[in-house]
Amino acid sequence: MAKGHRSQIKRERNESQRETRPHAKLSYARVSTQKACFVLDAIRGKDVNTALGILAYNPRYASTVIEKLLKSAVANAENNKGLDRANLYVASCDAQDGPIMKRIQPRARGSAYRIYKRMCHINIVLDEK
Repeated sequence: MAKGHRSQIKRERNESQRETRPHAKLSYARVSTQKACFVLDAIRGKDVNTALGILAYNPRYASTVIEKLLKSAVANAENNKGLDRANLYVASCDAQDGPIMKRIQPRARGSAYRIYKRMCHINIVLDEK
C-alpha cells in the first residue's frame, strides 16, 4: 500500500504521466471538429516552418486558429524548453469534440429547426528531430 496522503499520491502519479514535449492546447474553438481535422491532417508530421507556410495559404477559417496555436507551441518550446525552432516538427495534433451551442431558427408554419454551433478542443504537440 502506498504511503502518504491521497492528494500526494495523485500528484506523484500525475507527474509521471505529464507530457514532457512542448505543446499547446486551445479549448472551446468555434469550429467543428471535422473542419479542424481537415487542416490538422495537412500539417501532421511536417516541420514547423513548412506547417506555418501551409497554414498561411490555406483558405479555411480553421487554419487561422491553428496557425496561432502552432505559433504558441513554438514559443513554448523556445522559451520553456530551450529548443531550437529549426529542429522542431509537429509530432501530433488532434481535435476533440467540445460542447455544442443549440440555437433555434424559425421555419414555416410555426415550426422550428435546430442549429448546432459546434466547438472543439485542439491539441498540438511538437518534438525535436
